[in-house]
Amino acid sequence: MSGEGTFGLKEGQALLGEVFAPWVQDLGLEIVSIETAGAGFRMPGGERFVRAGGAGGGVICGQAVSAAADTASVVALSVLNGRFRACTTVDLTTHFMRPLPDGAVDLRVEALSNGRRMAVTRVEFRAAGSQKVAASATCAFVYLEE
Repeated sequence: MSGEGTFGLKEGQALLGEVFAPWVQDLGLEIVSIETAGAGFRMPGGERFVRAGGAGGGVICGQAVSAAADTASVVALSVLNGRFRACTTVDLTTHFMRPLPDGAVDLRVEALSNGRRMAVTRVEFRAAGSQKVAASATCAFVYLEE
């Protein structure tokens, strides 16, 4: 891990409650691991994130998945940088391979590039306990500070 200071699980979790909008905090993301090039997260799921009605009932909606990818990426980059760096999302592409049933979801964020001005991450989503990727996202960020 490179960075300017000590920024670990505790600091990453605190960042989730300090920087993000209340509705993003409602995702309930929890940072659970720090990895060489990223971090692991858990999202608890729940009826607020499930598509309503018909064949889509009981499936976590794409909006929650995309918001979780963006948010977890910023926290993972902060851990890698040793501090929060103000940034803005310039691209977010999400691919859905299979439905994510309501319930806990495991996210793994990998920093593909983390430079002076830009960063790119890849996020994989799996239903808790599953080895199968249900969705993946690629996020690109521009740092607003150096």
